Amino acid sequence: MTADNWGALVMVLLACALVCALGAWARTARRIWAPASLLVLLAAGVVAAAPPDVAVDGRGLTALLALLAGAVAVAGGGPVTALVFDLVDRREAPADSMQTAGRVLRGGAWIGALERGAILATLVAGWPEGLAVVLAVKGLGRYPELRAAEDGVRTGAAERFIIGTFVSVLWACACAAVVVLVR
Repeated sequence: MTADNWGALVMVLLACALVCALGAWARTARRIWAPASLLVLLAAGVVAAAPPDVAVDGRGLTALLALLAGAVAVAGGGPVTALVFDLVDRREAPADSMQTAGRVLRGGAWIGALERGAILATLVAGWPEGLAVVLAVKGLGRYPELRAAEDGVRTGAAERFIIGTFVSVLWACACAAVVVLVR
């Protein structure tokens, strides 16, 4: 296979990961499609890293590669994070835990999507310091809500914030790694 064929395979795998990630937004399908998107993303990473030469030629295909990875980062991070929360909450009533944290950390899905998009953009652009900027902005923005929540009743919001942030960041970094390995 040529380097261009390997690059095309990476893009097909990213498109498949995107389809799996979109399917994972349905609560009942999360346990199937979120791991599937993770496995397909992993396969894309292996295909991008293993052969000696992987390439996408032209600005259009490079832009498409970055767009696909960005869509997977934004769309896939939410279901994967929710799946991790399902595992964390397996001894509690998940609905109660999610609702309590949701009241404290409003807009978490939107903030997470923006966070993953920003992280992917900074890493693909070759500015890894941007990762620290994104996390600092998020942490400083959430600090008053987390502090107020923990002063009153023990909600677990701080723990959920940390777990969600780590999962979201790792997902975005994995998506960015595929692009960086191909370029």
